[in-house]
Amino acid sequence: MSPAQAPQVSASTQKAADEEANRRSAGYHPSFWGEFFLTHSSGYTKSDTKIQQKHEELKQQVRGMILDAAADTSEKLELIDAALRLGVGYHFEAEIQSQLQKIHGQGSFHSDLYTACIWFRVLRGQGFTVSADVFNIMKNKDGGFEARDARTLLCLYETTHLRIQGEQVLEEALEFSRKQLGDLLAELSSPLAEYVNNSLELPYHKGMQRLEARQYIPIYESYVNKNDTLLQFAKLDFNLLQALHQSEIREITRWWKDLDFKARLPYARDRLVECYFWILGVQYEPQYSISRVFLSKVISLASVFDDTYDIYGTFDELKLLTDAVERWEPEATDSLPGYMQILYGALLKVFEEYKDELINAGGRDYCLYYAKEAMKGLVRSYHTEAVSFHTGYVQNFEEYLDNSAVSSGYPMLTVEALIGMGAPYATRESLDWALKVPKIIKASSDICRLVDDLRTYKVEEERGDAPSGVHCYMRDYNVSEEEACTKIEEMIDLAWKAINEEIQKPNHLPLPILLPALNFARMMEVLYQNIDGYTNSGGRTKERITSLLVHPFTI
Repeated sequence: MSPAQAPQVSASTQKAADEEANRRSAGYHPSFWGEFFLTHSSGYTKSDTKIQQKHEELKQQVRGMILDAAADTSEKLELIDAALRLGVGYHFEAEIQSQLQKIHGQGSFHSDLYTACIWFRVLRGQGFTVSADVFNIMKNKDGGFEARDARTLLCLYETTHLRIQGEQVLEEALEFSRKQLGDLLAELSSPLAEYVNNSLELPYHKGMQRLEARQYIPIYESYVNKNDTLLQFAKLDFNLLQALHQSEIREITRWWKDLDFKARLPYARDRLVECYFWILGVQYEPQYSISRVFLSKVISLASVFDDTYDIYGTFDELKLLTDAVERWEPEATDSLPGYMQILYGALLKVFEEYKDELINAGGRDYCLYYAKEAMKGLVRSYHTEAVSFHTGYVQNFEEYLDNSAVSSGYPMLTVEALIGMGAPYATRESLDWALKVPKIIKASSDICRLVDDLRTYKVEEERGDAPSGVHCYMRDYNVSEEEACTKIEEMIDLAWKAINEEIQKPNHLPLPILLPALNFARMMEVLYQNIDGYTNSGGRTKERITSLLVHPFTI
């Protein structure tokens, strides 16, 4: 056959073939969990009458202690602090609030450094406005602090992480306590040594509250002056709540198995359990069970959307997917290639499934609009990043940060979390506020994006991804890689101070409305501690999931 007689390949066919050949793959490792949680159970159940009866008896005893009018302020603060750190504070929110109102009304409390730290940390952490000036009073003549024992130093160190911009005394206290604890570490015995070391790496305020409780229970148990009733209640409550969480992850695993993305969308990360762990750090309380399941499904789908825009989809396909999400109707499915139809269909089905049960429950028909708009905003931001990548347009750092705050997923997830909380928090006013990405949500989102950049920019560069925030900053300000990373660390620190300020400033929104943004920021620090522990979810991430979702406490 002569060349003139050879079959002609159309331009469109050739383009399709070229695009197929150029699809990228990140080579993500498979799930470590598979179908493990379909059958795993710790054996605890709410149907066990004896366990429930014991739990209720202990709960009432702890409530009585919190409300005990005879206890002095120091004892009351220590008890409340212990209840919060042991993970049972959610049972006594009204009681704790009433007691802290009284303590706050008494003014600053500085009988000793240890108690002053608890006073400051508990009040500010629970949304009360308190001044750091108390620590100026506690300084010695050399400008340091009278603290040499590990417990006081650790309390001081933990307290400093609630500082806001301009609190120089807490900056000094941070440097002092960090150095002193580092020097003491070799002299400490287990389990305090491990706890101090963990705190130096990731302080309590920036940690996942459920994980912090899991780690603190054995520490508290080692204290000579521990409250045995509170300790027993914390262990039993942990196990019962863990059983609820196991039932939820079982349901979500069944849903994920039915979707079969592992086979149908193999380019995407299979991180269902890690997604549930992420959401567990934001809402762990039993009253948010339905919300937790919904959010876990949403973040799992968002992760697949992210990989579709970042790795696999062609420029033309991504425009079709973006348009389909904007339309948000089943009829838009026909405009998509086959693999995108699978993802798009799953998205619509999840929101439809929870429309009546959660999103619009209690007559809040307006919530569905906010739920969809938040998701649409995320997809638009993904598309903006895809346009930059495919056209070769390089954003400046400010452009990058503005869009990436949305593409972090945190503004969307915060809106969905507020909707999941229901009355009295999921109001039109609070959802309008959240959809506009106010200061606390912007700070949380900046932490998400910037922490991610520091942990992933080298891998993404090797993979040929669009420039990261580190590279954008280096180019815009003509600085070295090290200088850019240092500056981004400073920006993360400022974002944390902004979150702390929003939580404790006078006349702030109710604390439960602000907590999702804080907790999402915490989970970024947890999952991306030293490495990208979401994408590469072995090691520490797997160990943490195991400690929360697999092993109960022995009682």
